[in-house]
Amino acid sequence: MKPFVLTLAASAAALSPSVALAEIPDPVRAMIDAAIESGDPDAVATVIDLAKQTNPDDVAALEAIQGEFDVQMQANAAAEAQAEEDAMRNAGLLDNWSGNGEIGAFRSTGNSSNTGLTASITLERVGIDWRHKLTGLADFQRTNGVTTREQFVGAYEVNRDISDRLFAYGLAQYERDRFQGFSSRISASGGLGYRVIDNERMQLAIKGGPAWRKTSFIGGGTDSALAGLAALDFDWQITDTIKFTEDASAFIQSGNSTYNSTTGLEAALGGNLSARVAYVIDHDTNPPLGAVSTDTLTRFTLIYGF
Repeated sequence: MKPFVLTLAASAAALSPSVALAEIPDPVRAMIDAAIESGDPDAVATVIDLAKQTNPDDVAALEAIQGEFDVQMQANAAAEAQAEEDAMRNAGLLDNWSGNGEIGAFRSTGNSSNTGLTASITLERVGIDWRHKLTGLADFQRTNGVTTREQFVGAYEVNRDISDRLFAYGLAQYERDRFQGFSSRISASGGLGYRVIDNERMQLAIKGGPAWRKTSFIGGGTDSALAGLAALDFDWQITDTIKFTEDASAFIQSGNSTYNSTTGLEAALGGNLSARVAYVIDHDTNPPLGAVSTDTLTRFTLIYGF
């Protein structure tokens, strides 16, 4: 990095005769070199500010060094951003996936009142304009050899950015829950979404559009209906280790509408591991005979991110 500093000093010296006579003392130059080698803009700014105070005759040269450093940092950032974009554009179908897996226990009330095991996985792939998300969840309980809870959910969602905040989405979802009275429920929806809040600490996205649902009941028979979907996804990084999440959705249709809310609190444990407690509410306005309208579930899980 020292040749870089010398080049900057030479540029400063070329600014005017008075600057040309300015020579930065070796100890000061050494401190500036060390700050630049660290790549920390704050450190460089602090050292140069101190150098200006102790070497007022060298202010022009020092400002030139600061200016050239800032230009170099901007060029490096632009190059890194371009390299990242090129990598995304050239990535294969199986590249750039990330996600997390959860496993833990739950306690339920409503159609069943017991404890059991829960497991889920979430995979996400983020591209330049596209986002793909795969989710799978399973809750299963057997008591004295008898299954008392059996719920499976799988979903695939794709987003296509229209602008910085506006996006189009497509969703396909499969559910199975014998204790809510259906052997399968297939849902498909497409529409528009908007990122209301999108920063490092907080994200809020809403979406909505028409939907189609087909339900196969345990007692026999099926039902197909057009519906509307409204949903929100809220994430709040309260501190570096604590995160609050809220995912809510509503499939609204004649006959039976479904509302779901999952409220979670996550605590980082170190590395890729974190703990999560989540409270889930599932509500059907007109459930099958023998099923109650509202199920609640409290999950305690460990999450491993990858």
